[in-house]
Amino acid sequence: MTNKSIIKLKEVHKSYYLANRKEVPVLNGINLDIKEGEFVALMGESGCGKTTLLNIIGCLHPLGSGKYFLEDENIGIVRDDYTLAYIRNKKMGFIFQQFNLFSRLSALKNITLPALYAGTEKKEREAKAKVLMKSVNIGDRAKHKPTELSGGQQQKVSICRSLMNDPDILLADEPTGALDSKSGIDIMKIFMGLKKKNKTIIMVTHTTEVAKYADRIIYMKDGKVIDCNYKLTGSY
Repeated sequence: MTNKSIIKLKEVHKSYYLANRKEVPVLNGINLDIKEGEFVALMGESGCGKTTLLNIIGCLHPLGSGKYFLEDENIGIVRDDYTLAYIRNKKMGFIFQQFNLFSRLSALKNITLPALYAGTEKKEREAKAKVLMKSVNIGDRAKHKPTELSGGQQQKVSICRSLMNDPDILLADEPTGALDSKSGIDIMKIFMGLKKKNKTIIMVTHTTEVAKYADRIIYMKDGKVIDCNYKLTGSY
């Protein structure tokens, strides 16, 4: 971890609107500074805004107001879908609780998709995917489809996919939520290895045993950051 900020949020607000146009505030003035190479866990009660915040950081949702600086560039003002997709594909990798794999594609082809979208040659992207699969001990599962893999193996496929374009930032939403405890530990060991490679990891979790792997826990409540250095022994 360095002292260089990779993500800064300043007074970020976000609301959703119901069919009757009633406003539902979700984020209420978020201020956050995340350093390059830092492993951060977002915690808080269901509905506190964790996933919405993660989606804003991942350029999946526009912020309502405020500023979002990514490597000192104010990307919060960007509304062009093509530019946002470029930022996501180049800078970020996404890991989800439900894996989000294509059931008809093999593990190898699922992993290579980000590189395919980036225009990488087939031979090059498949070679890299095989290296990634070997690094997480699923090198012998390249031709298997998701239904032929365990939950832990599917999540490893998802992680490999997130690393295909060598992103600086990994965004994980409950990455161990659908796994048994042993598979969850395996996934967190992979995360720790990625941290050693100076990847910035931002992870939503409700599990204290998983959160303990992070450098820092950010606790949220009612759309606000209550504590940027939350201790698991504390309570709110």
